[in-house]
Amino acid sequence: MGVVILLVMAAGVAAMLTRRLPTAFALVLLAVVIAFVAGAPLTGENSVLDTVLQQGAPALAATMIAIVLGSWLGKLLEETGIAGTLVRKIVEFGGDRPVVVGLGVLAVAALVGTVTGSAPAAMLAGLIGIPAMIAVGIPKVTAAGTVLMGIAVGVPFELPVWQFFSTALELPVPTVRGFMVKLFPFALLAAVLYVVVESRRRGVEHAWSLKSLQDKPRSAGRRERLGDAPWYALLTPAVPLVLALGFEVAIIPSLLAGVLYSLVTTTRPGGMNKRLLRTLYGGFEVAAPPIALFIAIGILLAAVKLPGTVDALEPLMKAVSPHNAVLFVVVFTLLVPLCLYRGPLNVFGLGAGIAGVLIATGIYPATAVLGMATSYNQVFGVADPTSTQTVWAAQYAGVSPQQVMLRTLPYVWVVALGGLCVTAATYL
Repeated sequence: MGVVILLVMAAGVAAMLTRRLPTAFALVLLAVVIAFVAGAPLTGENSVLDTVLQQGAPALAATMIAIVLGSWLGKLLEETGIAGTLVRKIVEFGGDRPVVVGLGVLAVAALVGTVTGSAPAAMLAGLIGIPAMIAVGIPKVTAAGTVLMGIAVGVPFELPVWQFFSTALELPVPTVRGFMVKLFPFALLAAVLYVVVESRRRGVEHAWSLKSLQDKPRSAGRRERLGDAPWYALLTPAVPLVLALGFEVAIIPSLLAGVLYSLVTTTRPGGMNKRLLRTLYGGFEVAAPPIALFIAIGILLAAVKLPGTVDALEPLMKAVSPHNAVLFVVVFTLLVPLCLYRGPLNVFGLGAGIAGVLIATGIYPATAVLGMATSYNQVFGVADPTSTQTVWAAQYAGVSPQQVMLRTLPYVWVVALGGLCVTAATYL
């Protein structure tokens, strides 16, 4: 039975890799098939309809709310010109010094990454940042990678990500936060090294052209019309982080505080209502794809936690899972590429199900699975050619996502290694 379930999972990965099915649809179908193979009844306790679909779909509801709020705050950063102002100030400060400009855009991308992820974060930092970096001589691939590496620096402090891992792995938020703080130095060091090494090693390219700049996005034009945001409004990305990390305020109130702060510091009282509604609706549009994915992930987690699934997979998983701390680091470091191209270790795909199996079968403690999953997430968010932020940044810079993957993968692979070493030393 366990072998059949693994074959079903392999078929699901193939469907996602070949894009025969969207990831969310493939995960739901996979969950239903796994439940039936594990012997789950159609209705009743531990059933397909009542447990997998009914209880699984809203299982990550707290994460979905955090995603909506993060997207809302991201739309406010865009509309009020806060993100654009941050990038412009950095570019003005850096002048014609490529490394300084690159590090400045990296810092802005990291700030934006703490608020919202995926393509919106890349756009906020990259619409102005990528052309500015190329203009001062940073190669196109390096410019795209700088934005992505910067976002990855912010991901350990992205509150919706904390909520996701807390809910999916059934861990307290302080536990998730504690490991993310340990992961942050690896992400920061790798990102800084990437900018310094790649900017110099690849030479100077002052001549540049971007097809996407011929038709500038409306958001960029809007920021130009708005002008610079007030200096105190530029603190907006730090507000949720300071509250959640420094004062241990809950995630949703922290994000709401960021929304209110950005609104109050940039908008006249008469225009607040319209801006609140406009950006909220825009945030829902941005949040729709990840919400659909989190619904599917919740359904998959419910399927892999069924008693029949656990009993079937436990012997197989125990036989192949390394328990020695050194082997744990070596094996899972070598498996890093499996989180790319929507592979089986991608935590926002089948990897969430595998994480659920590892915990449900008792092979690893939930904290060890947290360390492994978050380490892989640092790789996926930067180097996966199928992730929306990678595709957007590469295309906007005028290069292919595969070029960005080849240039950034060595750096984020080291980040994953660092996270796995901390995991083995702390939790195994």
